[in-house]
Amino acid sequence: MVKVREDYAVTPDGRVDIESWVRQIQAQTNLEDVDQFRRACEKSAAIDLEAFREDRLWAPGASSFRTGIEMAQVLVELHLDQASLVAAILYRAVREERMPLADVRAEFGDEIANLIDGVQQMAAISSIHHPLKGSVLGQSQGQLDNVRKMLVTMIDDVRVALIKLAERTCAIRAVKDVTSDKRMRVAREVFDIYAPLAQRLGIGHIKWELEDLSFRYLHETAYKKIAKLLDEKRLDRESYIRRVLDTLGTELKSAGIDGDLAGRAKHIYSIWRKMRRKGIDFSQVYDVRAVRILVPEVRDCYAALGIVHGLWRHIPNEFDDYIASPKENGYQSLHTAVIGPEGKVMEVQIRTRKMHEEAELGVCAHWLYKGTDKGNRSTGYDAKINWLRQVLDWQEDLGDLNDLEDPLKGEITSDRVYVFTPEGHVVDLPQGATPVDFAYRVHTEVGHACRGARLNGRIVPLTHALKTGDQVFILTSNNPAPSRDWLNPSLGYIQTSRARAKVTHWFKEQDRDRNVSDGRAILDDEFKRLSIHDVNLNELAVKVNCRNAEDMYAAVGAGDLRPTHVANLAQQMLEPKTRQLDLKLTGNRNKHYDTDSDIQIQGVGKLKTQVAKCCKPLPGDAIGGYITVGRGVTVHRQDCLTFLHLREFEPNRIIEVNWGGTPEAVYPVDIEIEAYDRSGLLRDITQVLSSSKSNVLALHTLSNSDDNTATMVVTVEISSLEQLARLLAQIRNLPNILEVRRKRV
Repeated sequence: MVKVREDYAVTPDGRVDIESWVRQIQAQTNLEDVDQFRRACEKSAAIDLEAFREDRLWAPGASSFRTGIEMAQVLVELHLDQASLVAAILYRAVREERMPLADVRAEFGDEIANLIDGVQQMAAISSIHHPLKGSVLGQSQGQLDNVRKMLVTMIDDVRVALIKLAERTCAIRAVKDVTSDKRMRVAREVFDIYAPLAQRLGIGHIKWELEDLSFRYLHETAYKKIAKLLDEKRLDRESYIRRVLDTLGTELKSAGIDGDLAGRAKHIYSIWRKMRRKGIDFSQVYDVRAVRILVPEVRDCYAALGIVHGLWRHIPNEFDDYIASPKENGYQSLHTAVIGPEGKVMEVQIRTRKMHEEAELGVCAHWLYKGTDKGNRSTGYDAKINWLRQVLDWQEDLGDLNDLEDPLKGEITSDRVYVFTPEGHVVDLPQGATPVDFAYRVHTEVGHACRGARLNGRIVPLTHALKTGDQVFILTSNNPAPSRDWLNPSLGYIQTSRARAKVTHWFKEQDRDRNVSDGRAILDDEFKRLSIHDVNLNELAVKVNCRNAEDMYAAVGAGDLRPTHVANLAQQMLEPKTRQLDLKLTGNRNKHYDTDSDIQIQGVGKLKTQVAKCCKPLPGDAIGGYITVGRGVTVHRQDCLTFLHLREFEPNRIIEVNWGGTPEAVYPVDIEIEAYDRSGLLRDITQVLSSSKSNVLALHTLSNSDDNTATMVVTVEISSLEQLARLLAQIRNLPNILEVRRKRV
């Protein structure tokens, strides 16, 4: 187990001797900016002293600064960088709202401020309370799984997770001094959430400490029983292990193997778990007596294994080769159980020193191999982030309130968001889900009655995309009835099939006459907006597998047919007369691209291109073009220093370029908008055009002061009728819009 309290010098008045502690840290790790590190310590200590004088400590006898340096000490053992250490030292001051995050950003920089902000976001999970069970962690196994998944989706920088683990490690060490209720709550949270996270990251010694200390409070009787058994046998066990190590050391030396030998402590929770899982007594736990051998190379591992098996008889079915078949978190080692001297069973673990470093530090070990140049560091760091995203299935043995051995089930994917109900339940939804999707996920009747949404206390549109960590409150009406607009994919109210099915089913249950009436109104409106005229409706009905126009209207009104699909087919019926999007009338003004090469040049005709030698961009890199004199367009990476210099001093010669392939054809379309004039109308319309990524070719506006209306004609480039329908729907949803339609020439 990790040392519970790190020693540090104190001044005569009992305060931490900062200079002495800074020197202590310097001896353990490389501080890039000692002055910054010292300033952070002094700042945190001053805030802590002020809180003490004002009797505003965050807990009785607590010290924010001492907690911070204890967190920093944990992170030093994990070989983290200076930014992480400074963030840890300042974290409690920010968390207690005695130092604004903006002040941290101004004084210590964006990197440290972002780390603290990330840890605060993870801490938000603990602040959501269940009205009956005390906290979100007292809920069902399914809810607990969602909380774990939600927590991991918040981690954009692996250092954030490690700082949070350090903070929870310090918290579980200190709970013996707090009330019983808080002690149990912290222990429950650490065991259910943070010990599994440490395990998934492969940080062995943190995982073991979190498990043992939380187990100590959650199952006090079992903990004390095993601790007593271990203590009673400790002297005999240590004497036995010393004799084994002497024998092994002699044999390894004779074989020319440079090995480090040590006895390995078996942790109390893992002993209890093994006894429960195998239904055995304490005396049958083989690895209570355990030895670890560290060697230079992989070949030495197997040579040492041969020596061990030559000295003592191994126990069948008690050998695991995690070198040939590593565990999913990357753990590598040889494990074997043998009948040692005096006929006593013991476990032997054999691994290389590098494997041991990985096993103990996990993701943190990669900081040891980073280059001194920050540019070199990012490659390995980003690779480890990608690894973190791939291993979020948490399949190792975990526990819950009744059985500490339940495994995590399911797979964590990056395409989910996790949001809170007002009561603190966690609901998982697909990426891009809206408050309407959330309402139907909670209950069908809540969905039908949904009229608005409050997100984190703020009113948002029903089309707002939810993000992980949001707390959603649905505003309902006394007359539950979904809106037909929700079924229009162009408007973006619904993203999940569950919600769409519920809305469709509701409309199917309405009477046919109402569906026919509503369907006719929906299609008339859609055709009018898209300027589709003179369609043979009965012929169109056959194309959508309906007997006649009335059946088609009923299907649209019930939600079985999407109006955009019907409009597409109507457009195709008219295509022999007027080509889709009226190409003959509008001139078919496709964008020009250089399609002879692997690079597309937008907005001009064909130009010769060449790849810049300074940055040598590869397909997939973000790129930009610079128009040279006589040599065409030179293509640079967008982060190339030369390109950044050119963009700053010669912006008129910078041009947009993309990687190759034949792009989708686009056509100019005129959109006519009628609206009551107001301040900001043009701004709102152009924002919609920008967010839809529609290129605007022309815009004309005319205001009529007599009736306070405005008429606009916007020419935009459109690739499909579906895109046009979406754009018209988004503009129509803006305030003060009277009508928006495609203009015929």
